[in-house]
Amino acid sequence: MGKALLISVAIISTCGLVYELIAGALASYLLGDSVTQFSLIIGTYLFSMGIGSYLSKYFEKELLRRFIQIELLVGMIGGFSAAIMFVAFEHVSSFRLLLFSFVVITGALVGLEIPLLMRILKDEYDFSDLVSKIFSIDYVGALFASLLFPLVLVPYLGLMRTGFLFGGLNILVGLWTLKLFNKKIEKPQNLAITGIVFAVLILMGFLGSHKLLHFSEGMKYPSPIVFKKQTRYQKMVITRSNESIRLFLNGNLQFDSKDEYRYHEALIHPTMAALKSPKHILVLGGGDGMAVREILKYPSVQSITLVDLDPAMTQLFKTNKMLTDLNEDALNNKLVTIHNDDAFVWLKNNQKVFDFIAIDFPDPSSYSLGKLYSHSFFKHLRKSLNPEGYFAIQSTSPYFARESYWCVGQTIEDAGFTIAPYHAYVPSFGEWGYFVGGFKNFTIPTQFIDHLKFVGKENISNLFSFPKDMDKVKSPINRLNNQILVRLFEKEWSRVN
Repeated sequence: MGKALLISVAIISTCGLVYELIAGALASYLLGDSVTQFSLIIGTYLFSMGIGSYLSKYFEKELLRRFIQIELLVGMIGGFSAAIMFVAFEHVSSFRLLLFSFVVITGALVGLEIPLLMRILKDEYDFSDLVSKIFSIDYVGALFASLLFPLVLVPYLGLMRTGFLFGGLNILVGLWTLKLFNKKIEKPQNLAITGIVFAVLILMGFLGSHKLLHFSEGMKYPSPIVFKKQTRYQKMVITRSNESIRLFLNGNLQFDSKDEYRYHEALIHPTMAALKSPKHILVLGGGDGMAVREILKYPSVQSITLVDLDPAMTQLFKTNKMLTDLNEDALNNKLVTIHNDDAFVWLKNNQKVFDFIAIDFPDPSSYSLGKLYSHSFFKHLRKSLNPEGYFAIQSTSPYFARESYWCVGQTIEDAGFTIAPYHAYVPSFGEWGYFVGGFKNFTIPTQFIDHLKFVGKENISNLFSFPKDMDKVKSPINRLNNQILVRLFEKEWSRVN
Protein backbone atom coordinates (compact mmCIF):
# COMPACT_ATOMS: atom_id res chain seq x y z
CA MET A 1 0.00 0.00 0.00
CA GLY A 2 2.81 2.38 0.93
CA LYS A 3 4.56 1.83 -2.40
CA ALA A 4 1.32 2.57 -4.23
CA LEU A 5 1.06 5.94 -2.47
CA LEU A 6 4.69 6.70 -3.30
CA ILE A 7 3.84 6.18 -6.98
CA SER A 8 1.03 8.67 -6.44
CA VAL A 9 3.63 11.22 -5.32
CA ALA A 10 5.26 11.15 -8.76
CA ILE A 11 1.89 11.66 -10.47
CA ILE A 12 0.64 14.47 -8.25
CA SER A 13 3.97 16.34 -8.33
CA THR A 14 3.88 16.22 -12.14
CA CYS A 15 0.28 17.44 -12.14
CA GLY A 16 1.04 20.23 -9.69
CA LEU A 17 3.86 21.66 -11.79
CA VAL A 18 1.84 21.34 -14.99
CA TYR A 19 -0.96 23.49 -13.50
CA GLU A 20 1.66 26.10 -12.59
CA LEU A 21 3.10 26.04 -16.12
CA ILE A 22 -0.36 26.26 -17.68
CA ALA A 23 -1.15 29.36 -15.63
CA GLY A 24 2.18 30.98 -16.55
CA ALA A 25 1.89 30.17 -20.25
CA LEU A 26 -1.73 31.28 -20.40
CA ALA A 27 -0.89 34.57 -18.65
CA SER A 28 1.98 35.25 -21.06
CA TYR A 29 -0.23 34.43 -24.08
CA LEU A 30 -3.10 36.63 -22.99
CA LEU A 31 -1.34 39.38 -21.03
CA GLY A 32 2.12 39.50 -22.64
CA ASP A 33 5.51 40.08 -20.94
CA SER A 34 6.29 36.41 -20.32
CA VAL A 35 9.06 36.98 -17.76
CA THR A 36 6.84 39.12 -15.52
CA GLN A 37 3.87 36.79 -15.82
CA PHE A 38 5.85 33.62 -15.11
CA SER A 39 7.65 35.28 -12.21
CA LEU A 40 4.39 36.41 -10.60
CA ILE A 41 2.69 33.07 -11.22
CA ILE A 42 5.57 31.01 -9.82
CA GLY A 43 5.94 33.23 -6.76
CA THR A 44 2.22 33.22 -6.01
CA TYR A 45 1.91 29.49 -6.64
CA LEU A 46 4.80 28.61 -4.30
CA PHE A 47 3.46 30.96 -1.64
CA SER A 48 0.05 29.31 -1.95
CA MET A 49 1.64 25.88 -1.61
CA GLY A 50 3.20 27.13 1.60
CA ILE A 51 -0.23 28.17 2.85
CA GLY A 52 -1.59 24.73 1.98
CA SER A 53 1.29 23.03 3.81
CA TYR A 54 0.64 25.16 6.87
CA LEU A 55 -3.09 24.44 6.83
CA SER A 56 -2.45 20.70 6.67
CA LYS A 57 -1.79 20.64 10.41
CA TYR A 58 -5.48 21.33 11.03
CA PHE A 59 -6.43 18.07 9.31
CA GLU A 60 -6.40 15.64 12.22
CA LYS A 61 -8.90 12.89 11.37
CA GLU A 62 -9.71 10.72 8.35
CA LEU A 63 -6.50 11.72 6.55
CA LEU A 64 -7.07 9.25 3.73
CA ARG A 65 -10.53 10.67 3.10
CA ARG A 66 -9.16 14.21 3.13
CA PHE A 67 -6.35 13.27 0.73
CA ILE A 68 -8.84 11.75 -1.73
CA GLN A 69 -11.12 14.79 -1.48
CA ILE A 70 -8.17 17.06 -2.22
CA GLU A 71 -7.19 15.00 -5.26
CA LEU A 72 -10.71 15.25 -6.62
CA LEU A 73 -10.81 19.01 -6.02
CA VAL A 74 -7.36 19.61 -7.53
CA GLY A 75 -8.38 17.57 -10.56
CA MET A 76 -11.54 19.57 -11.14
CA ILE A 77 -10.13 23.04 -10.44
CA GLY A 78 -6.79 22.49 -12.16
CA GLY A 79 -8.38 20.56 -15.00
CA PHE A 80 -10.95 23.21 -15.87
CA SER A 81 -8.74 26.24 -15.12
CA ALA A 82 -7.40 26.78 -18.65
CA ALA A 83 -10.82 26.29 -20.26
CA ILE A 84 -12.54 28.71 -17.89
CA MET A 85 -9.86 31.36 -18.28
CA PHE A 86 -9.85 31.14 -22.09
CA VAL A 87 -13.63 31.55 -22.22
CA ALA A 88 -13.71 34.28 -19.55
CA PHE A 89 -10.86 36.40 -20.93
CA GLU A 90 -13.05 38.53 -23.19
CA HIS A 91 -15.80 38.99 -20.59
CA VAL A 92 -14.40 39.56 -17.09
CA SER A 93 -13.41 43.07 -16.07
CA SER A 94 -10.41 41.90 -14.06
CA PHE A 95 -8.87 38.85 -15.71
CA ARG A 96 -5.85 38.98 -13.39
CA LEU A 97 -8.11 38.53 -10.37
CA LEU A 98 -9.60 35.38 -11.92
CA LEU A 99 -6.15 34.12 -12.95
CA PHE A 100 -4.56 34.54 -9.54
CA SER A 101 -7.62 33.14 -7.81
CA PHE A 102 -7.07 29.89 -9.70
CA VAL A 103 -3.35 30.02 -8.92
CA VAL A 104 -3.91 30.56 -5.18
CA ILE A 105 -6.61 27.88 -4.83
CA THR A 106 -4.75 25.30 -6.92
CA GLY A 107 -1.45 26.05 -5.19
CA ALA A 108 -2.99 25.74 -1.72
CA LEU A 109 -4.60 22.39 -2.57
CA VAL A 110 -1.35 21.07 -4.08
CA GLY A 111 0.48 22.26 -0.96
CA LEU A 112 -1.79 20.05 1.17
CA GLU A 113 -0.98 16.85 -0.73
CA ILE A 114 2.58 16.01 0.35
CA PRO A 115 2.17 16.80 4.09
CA LEU A 116 -0.95 14.63 4.24
CA LEU A 117 0.77 11.79 2.42
CA MET A 118 3.72 11.96 4.79
CA ARG A 119 1.42 11.70 7.76
CA ILE A 120 -0.47 8.80 6.17
CA LEU A 121 2.79 6.92 5.51
CA LYS A 122 4.62 7.78 8.75
CA ASP A 123 3.94 4.36 10.30
CA GLU A 124 5.21 2.42 7.28
CA TYR A 125 8.65 4.05 6.86
CA ASP A 126 11.40 5.44 9.04
CA PHE A 127 10.99 9.24 9.08
CA SER A 128 14.32 10.07 7.39
CA ASP A 129 13.69 7.39 4.76
CA LEU A 130 10.17 8.68 4.20
CA VAL A 131 11.33 12.28 3.72
CA SER A 132 14.05 11.29 1.26
CA LYS A 133 11.71 9.05 -0.73
CA ILE A 134 8.86 11.56 -0.97
CA PHE A 135 10.94 14.57 -1.87
CA SER A 136 13.20 12.76 -4.34
CA ILE A 137 10.13 11.39 -6.13
CA ASP A 138 8.50 14.84 -5.98
CA TYR A 139 11.50 16.50 -7.64
CA VAL A 140 11.77 13.81 -10.32
CA GLY A 141 8.08 14.35 -11.12
CA ALA A 142 8.71 18.08 -11.39
CA LEU A 143 11.59 17.49 -13.82
CA PHE A 144 9.42 15.19 -15.92
CA ALA A 145 6.67 17.82 -16.10
CA SER A 146 9.09 20.63 -17.02
CA LEU A 147 10.42 18.58 -19.95
CA LEU A 148 7.07 17.22 -21.06
CA PHE A 149 5.24 20.57 -21.04
CA PRO A 150 7.13 22.51 -23.76
CA LEU A 151 8.24 19.55 -25.88
CA VAL A 152 5.05 17.47 -26.03
CA LEU A 153 2.03 18.87 -24.21
CA VAL A 154 1.79 22.42 -25.59
CA PRO A 155 2.62 21.58 -29.24
CA TYR A 156 0.41 18.47 -29.49
CA LEU A 157 -2.39 19.01 -26.97
CA GLY A 158 -2.51 22.73 -26.26
CA LEU A 159 -3.13 24.31 -22.87
CA MET A 160 -6.80 23.42 -22.58
CA ARG A 161 -6.47 19.70 -23.27
CA THR A 162 -3.34 19.52 -21.14
CA GLY A 163 -5.33 20.90 -18.21
CA PHE A 164 -8.07 18.31 -18.67
CA LEU A 165 -5.55 15.47 -19.06
CA PHE A 166 -3.74 16.21 -15.81
CA GLY A 167 -6.97 17.00 -14.01
CA GLY A 168 -8.05 13.50 -14.97
CA LEU A 169 -4.80 12.08 -13.58
CA ASN A 170 -5.41 13.75 -10.21
CA ILE A 171 -8.93 12.31 -10.09
CA LEU A 172 -7.63 8.86 -11.02
CA VAL A 173 -5.10 9.08 -8.16
CA GLY A 174 -7.99 9.85 -5.84
CA LEU A 175 -10.09 6.94 -7.13
CA TRP A 176 -7.09 4.59 -7.06
CA THR A 177 -6.35 5.52 -3.46
CA LEU A 178 -10.02 4.96 -2.61
CA LYS A 179 -9.89 1.48 -4.13
CA LEU A 180 -6.68 0.56 -2.27
CA PHE A 181 -7.89 1.78 1.13
CA ASN A 182 -11.59 1.13 0.65
CA LYS A 183 -11.95 -0.69 3.98
CA LYS A 184 -10.27 2.08 5.99
CA ILE A 185 -12.62 4.84 4.79
CA GLU A 186 -16.13 5.44 6.08
CA LYS A 187 -18.86 5.64 3.43
CA PRO A 188 -16.48 5.22 0.49
CA GLN A 189 -19.41 5.04 -1.93
CA ASN A 190 -19.99 8.82 -1.56
CA LEU A 191 -16.41 9.55 -2.59
CA ALA A 192 -16.65 7.01 -5.41
CA ILE A 193 -19.77 8.63 -6.85
CA THR A 194 -18.19 12.10 -6.61
CA GLY A 195 -14.99 10.87 -8.24
CA ILE A 196 -16.81 9.16 -11.09
CA VAL A 197 -18.93 12.26 -11.76
CA PHE A 198 -15.79 14.43 -11.75
CA ALA A 199 -13.98 11.98 -14.04
CA VAL A 200 -16.91 12.04 -16.50
CA LEU A 201 -16.93 15.86 -16.50
CA ILE A 202 -13.17 15.99 -17.10
CA LEU A 203 -13.49 13.46 -19.93
CA MET A 204 -16.30 15.49 -21.48
CA GLY A 205 -14.14 18.59 -21.18
CA PHE A 206 -11.20 16.85 -22.83
CA LEU A 207 -13.31 15.50 -25.70
CA GLY A 208 -15.15 18.81 -26.10
CA SER A 209 -12.09 21.04 -25.70
CA HIS A 210 -11.99 21.69 -29.43
CA LYS A 211 -15.49 23.15 -29.31
CA LEU A 212 -14.71 25.12 -26.16
CA LEU A 213 -11.60 26.57 -27.75
CA HIS A 214 -13.49 27.35 -30.95
CA PHE A 215 -16.17 29.10 -28.88
CA SER A 216 -13.63 31.17 -26.90
CA GLU A 217 -11.68 32.06 -30.04
CA GLY A 218 -14.88 32.91 -31.87
CA MET A 219 -15.49 35.64 -29.29
CA LYS A 220 -11.93 36.93 -29.66
CA TYR A 221 -11.74 36.98 -33.45
CA PRO A 222 -14.45 38.92 -35.33
CA SER A 223 -14.26 36.84 -38.54
CA PRO A 224 -14.62 33.05 -38.98
CA ILE A 225 -11.49 31.05 -38.20
CA VAL A 226 -10.28 29.04 -41.20
CA PHE A 227 -6.99 27.80 -39.74
CA LYS A 228 -5.48 27.48 -36.28
CA LYS A 229 -2.47 25.66 -34.92
CA GLN A 230 -0.49 25.69 -31.71
CA THR A 231 3.12 25.20 -32.73
CA ARG A 232 6.11 24.79 -30.47
CA TYR A 233 6.67 28.55 -30.68
CA GLN A 234 3.33 30.28 -31.09
CA LYS A 235 -0.42 30.07 -31.60
CA MET A 236 -1.30 30.70 -35.24
CA VAL A 237 -4.84 31.73 -36.18
CA ILE A 238 -6.07 32.75 -39.63
CA THR A 239 -9.50 34.28 -40.12
CA ARG A 240 -11.33 35.01 -43.33
CA SER A 241 -14.29 37.18 -44.24
CA ASN A 242 -15.63 38.38 -47.57
CA GLU A 243 -13.31 41.36 -47.30
CA SER A 244 -10.03 40.05 -45.95
CA ILE A 245 -7.72 37.35 -44.64
CA ARG A 246 -6.03 38.02 -41.31
CA LEU A 247 -3.13 36.34 -39.54
CA PHE A 248 -2.87 36.42 -35.74
CA LEU A 249 0.13 35.16 -33.76
CA ASN A 250 -0.54 34.62 -30.05
CA GLY A 251 -3.66 36.75 -30.45
CA ASN A 252 -1.87 39.71 -32.06
CA LEU A 253 -2.77 40.80 -35.59
CA GLN A 254 0.16 40.39 -38.00
CA PHE A 255 -1.49 41.40 -41.26
CA ASP A 256 -4.81 42.06 -42.94
CA SER A 257 -4.88 41.25 -46.64
CA LYS A 258 -6.83 44.46 -47.29
CA ASP A 259 -3.88 46.69 -46.51
CA GLU A 260 -0.81 44.53 -45.89
CA TYR A 261 0.66 45.87 -49.14
CA ARG A 262 1.05 49.26 -47.45
CA TYR A 263 3.04 47.76 -44.59
CA HIS A 264 5.26 45.56 -46.78
CA GLU A 265 5.85 48.11 -49.52
CA ALA A 266 6.93 50.62 -46.86
CA LEU A 267 9.25 48.04 -45.29
CA ILE A 268 10.98 47.06 -48.53
CA HIS A 269 10.84 49.64 -51.31
CA PRO A 270 12.30 52.85 -49.84
CA THR A 271 15.54 51.00 -49.13
CA MET A 272 15.63 48.69 -52.15
CA ALA A 273 15.01 51.65 -54.45
CA ALA A 274 17.94 53.51 -52.89
CA LEU A 275 20.40 50.67 -53.64
CA LYS A 276 22.16 50.13 -56.94
CA SER A 277 21.38 46.63 -58.23
CA PRO A 278 21.00 44.82 -54.87
CA LYS A 279 21.85 41.16 -55.41
CA HIS A 280 21.98 39.25 -52.13
CA ILE A 281 19.15 39.85 -49.67
CA LEU A 282 18.51 38.63 -46.13
CA VAL A 283 15.02 38.59 -44.58
CA LEU A 284 14.82 38.07 -40.82
CA GLY A 285 11.33 37.07 -39.71
CA GLY A 286 8.74 37.53 -42.42
CA GLY A 287 7.74 33.87 -42.56
CA ASP A 288 4.52 34.84 -44.36
CA GLY A 289 6.54 35.57 -47.51
CA MET A 290 5.04 39.03 -48.10
CA ALA A 291 8.37 40.86 -47.76
CA VAL A 292 9.99 38.28 -50.06
CA ARG A 293 7.21 38.91 -52.58
CA GLU A 294 8.15 42.61 -52.71
CA ILE A 295 11.90 41.90 -52.97
CA LEU A 296 11.35 39.54 -55.92
CA LYS A 297 10.05 42.48 -57.94
CA TYR A 298 13.67 43.60 -58.47
CA PRO A 299 15.38 41.86 -61.41
CA SER A 300 18.88 42.40 -59.96
CA VAL A 301 18.17 40.06 -57.03
CA GLN A 302 20.17 36.82 -57.24
CA SER A 303 19.44 35.24 -53.83
CA ILE A 304 17.14 35.71 -50.86
CA THR A 305 17.88 34.09 -47.53
CA LEU A 306 14.88 33.92 -45.20
CA VAL A 307 15.40 33.16 -41.50
CA ASP A 308 12.19 32.47 -39.57
CA LEU A 309 12.00 30.57 -36.29
CA ASP A 310 8.84 28.53 -36.87
CA PRO A 311 8.89 25.84 -39.60
CA ALA A 312 5.11 25.52 -39.32
CA MET A 313 4.79 29.16 -40.38
CA THR A 314 6.95 28.94 -43.50
CA GLN A 315 5.47 25.56 -44.46
CA LEU A 316 1.94 26.95 -44.22
CA PHE A 317 2.77 29.93 -46.43
CA LYS A 318 4.49 27.65 -48.94
CA THR A 319 1.62 25.18 -49.33
CA ASN A 320 -1.76 26.76 -48.53
CA LYS A 321 -3.23 28.09 -51.78
CA MET A 322 -5.18 30.85 -50.09
CA LEU A 323 -1.89 32.13 -48.63
CA THR A 324 0.35 31.45 -51.62
CA ASP A 325 -2.06 33.56 -53.65
CA LEU A 326 -1.33 36.39 -51.19
CA ASN A 327 2.44 36.09 -51.28
CA GLU A 328 2.47 35.18 -55.00
CA ASP A 329 4.14 31.84 -54.19
CA ALA A 330 7.23 33.75 -53.10
CA LEU A 331 8.56 31.12 -50.70
CA ASN A 332 8.68 28.51 -53.47
CA ASN A 333 10.79 30.73 -55.72
CA LYS A 334 14.12 29.15 -56.69
CA LEU A 335 16.01 32.23 -55.47
CA VAL A 336 14.73 31.76 -51.90
CA THR A 337 16.52 29.69 -49.25
CA ILE A 338 14.70 29.19 -45.95
CA HIS A 339 16.36 28.60 -42.58
CA ASN A 340 14.09 27.79 -39.64
CA ASP A 341 16.26 29.09 -36.85
CA ASP A 342 16.45 31.69 -34.11
CA ALA A 343 17.43 34.87 -35.97
CA PHE A 344 19.64 36.05 -33.10
CA VAL A 345 21.65 32.82 -33.08
CA TRP A 346 21.70 32.53 -36.88
CA LEU A 347 22.97 36.09 -37.27
CA LYS A 348 25.65 35.53 -34.64
CA ASN A 349 27.02 32.55 -36.59
CA ASN A 350 26.51 33.93 -40.11
CA GLN A 351 29.57 34.59 -42.30
CA LYS A 352 27.82 35.90 -45.43
CA VAL A 353 27.39 39.57 -46.36
CA PHE A 354 24.13 40.98 -47.76
CA ASP A 355 23.30 44.09 -49.75
CA PHE A 356 19.96 44.58 -48.02
CA ILE A 357 18.54 43.12 -44.82
CA ALA A 358 14.78 43.30 -44.21
CA ILE A 359 13.86 42.78 -40.54
CA ASP A 360 10.20 41.86 -40.12
CA PHE A 361 9.81 40.58 -36.56
CA PRO A 362 6.64 40.78 -34.47
CA ASP A 363 6.51 43.67 -32.00
CA PRO A 364 8.69 43.41 -28.86
CA SER A 365 5.82 42.21 -26.66
CA SER A 366 7.93 39.60 -24.83
CA TYR A 367 11.55 39.15 -23.82
CA SER A 368 12.11 36.47 -26.45
CA LEU A 369 11.14 39.08 -29.07
CA GLY A 370 12.73 42.02 -27.28
CA LYS A 371 16.20 40.49 -27.71
CA LEU A 372 15.72 40.90 -31.48
CA TYR A 373 15.61 44.67 -30.99
CA SER A 374 18.55 44.76 -28.59
CA HIS A 375 21.94 46.45 -28.79
CA SER A 376 23.59 43.01 -29.03
CA PHE A 377 21.39 42.02 -31.96
CA PHE A 378 22.35 45.11 -33.96
CA LYS A 379 26.01 44.56 -33.12
CA HIS A 380 25.75 41.08 -34.64
CA LEU A 381 24.01 42.61 -37.65
CA ARG A 382 27.05 44.74 -38.50
CA LYS A 383 29.16 41.89 -39.89
CA SER A 384 26.32 40.66 -42.14
CA LEU A 385 25.70 43.99 -43.87
CA ASN A 386 27.57 45.15 -46.96
CA PRO A 387 29.38 48.44 -46.14
CA GLU A 388 27.42 50.02 -49.02
CA GLY A 389 24.16 48.38 -48.04
CA TYR A 390 21.26 49.14 -45.71
CA PHE A 391 18.77 47.35 -43.53
CA ALA A 392 15.12 48.25 -42.80
CA ILE A 393 13.27 47.24 -39.65
CA GLN A 394 9.66 47.61 -38.55
CA SER A 395 9.65 49.29 -35.16
CA THR A 396 6.06 49.58 -33.81
CA SER A 397 4.00 52.79 -33.89
CA PRO A 398 5.64 56.20 -33.36
CA TYR A 399 2.17 57.53 -32.52
CA PHE A 400 0.80 54.94 -30.09
CA ALA A 401 4.18 53.82 -28.69
CA ARG A 402 6.36 56.85 -29.30
CA GLU A 403 9.01 56.13 -26.67
CA SER A 404 9.26 52.48 -27.74
CA TYR A 405 9.75 53.51 -31.35
CA TRP A 406 12.55 55.94 -30.60
CA CYS A 407 14.09 53.43 -28.18
CA VAL A 408 14.63 51.13 -31.19
CA GLY A 409 16.16 54.00 -33.17
CA GLN A 410 18.55 55.07 -30.42
CA THR A 411 19.58 51.44 -29.85
CA ILE A 412 20.45 51.11 -33.55
CA GLU A 413 22.46 54.33 -33.43
CA ASP A 414 24.31 53.25 -30.32
CA ALA A 415 25.29 50.02 -32.12
CA GLY A 416 27.17 52.12 -34.69
CA PHE A 417 24.68 52.71 -37.50
CA THR A 418 23.26 55.88 -38.97
CA ILE A 419 19.46 55.86 -39.11
CA ALA A 420 16.70 57.31 -41.24
CA PRO A 421 13.33 57.10 -39.44
CA TYR A 422 10.12 56.92 -41.44
CA HIS A 423 6.48 55.95 -41.03
CA ALA A 424 3.42 54.89 -43.01
CA TYR A 425 -0.29 54.78 -42.34
CA VAL A 426 -1.65 51.22 -42.39
CA PRO A 427 -5.41 51.23 -41.65
CA SER A 428 -5.33 47.93 -39.70
CA PHE A 429 -2.59 49.22 -37.38
CA GLY A 430 -2.69 52.99 -37.59
CA GLU A 431 0.48 55.04 -38.01
CA TRP A 432 3.39 52.59 -38.21
CA GLY A 433 7.11 53.17 -37.88
CA TYR A 434 10.30 51.90 -39.51
CA PHE A 435 14.01 52.66 -39.57
CA VAL A 436 16.59 52.42 -42.32
CA GLY A 437 20.02 51.67 -40.90
CA GLY A 438 23.45 51.62 -42.49
CA PHE A 439 27.09 52.63 -42.24
CA LYS A 440 26.53 55.79 -44.26
CA ASN A 441 23.82 58.42 -44.45
CA PHE A 442 20.68 57.37 -46.29
CA THR A 443 19.51 59.32 -49.34
CA ILE A 444 15.77 59.17 -49.94
CA PRO A 445 15.15 57.69 -53.43
CA THR A 446 13.15 59.53 -56.05
CA GLN A 447 12.60 56.69 -58.52
CA PHE A 448 10.65 53.48 -57.88
CA ILE A 449 9.76 50.36 -59.83
CA ASP A 450 6.40 50.29 -61.57
CA HIS A 451 3.13 48.82 -60.30
CA LEU A 452 3.50 49.63 -56.59
CA LYS A 453 0.19 50.41 -54.91
CA PHE A 454 1.39 52.69 -52.13
CA VAL A 455 5.04 53.79 -52.13
CA GLY A 456 6.06 56.24 -54.86
CA LYS A 457 7.85 59.48 -55.60
CA GLU A 458 4.61 61.37 -54.86
CA ASN A 459 4.53 60.41 -51.16
CA ILE A 460 8.06 59.27 -50.26
CA SER A 461 9.08 62.58 -48.69
CA ASN A 462 5.99 62.44 -46.46
CA LEU A 463 7.07 59.02 -45.13
CA PHE A 464 10.34 60.49 -43.87
CA SER A 465 8.71 63.57 -42.33
CA PHE A 466 7.43 63.44 -38.74
CA PRO A 467 4.78 65.71 -37.19
CA LYS A 468 5.34 67.05 -33.68
CA ASP A 469 3.34 64.33 -31.91
CA MET A 470 5.57 61.60 -33.39
CA ASP A 471 8.89 63.42 -33.44
CA LYS A 472 11.97 62.16 -31.62
CA VAL A 473 11.94 61.84 -27.84
CA LYS A 474 14.80 60.78 -25.59
CA SER A 475 14.65 57.05 -24.95
CA PRO A 476 16.93 54.48 -23.28
CA ILE A 477 19.05 51.88 -25.04
CA ASN A 478 17.51 48.40 -25.18
CA ARG A 479 20.14 45.98 -23.88
CA LEU A 480 19.90 42.24 -23.31
CA ASN A 481 20.42 42.56 -19.57
CA ASN A 482 17.54 45.00 -19.03
CA GLN A 483 15.16 44.54 -22.01
CA ILE A 484 13.67 47.93 -21.22
CA LEU A 485 11.96 48.08 -24.63
CA VAL A 486 9.57 45.29 -23.61
CA ARG A 487 8.47 47.23 -20.54
CA LEU A 488 8.09 50.45 -22.51
CA PHE A 489 6.07 48.64 -25.17
CA GLU A 490 3.80 47.02 -22.57
CA LYS A 491 3.22 50.34 -20.80
CA GLU A 492 2.45 52.35 -23.91
CA TRP A 493 0.20 49.83 -25.64
CA SER A 494 -1.74 49.13 -22.44
CA ARG A 495 -2.97 52.71 -22.67
CA VAL A 496 -4.28 52.06 -26.16
CA ASN A 497 -5.93 48.73 -25.35
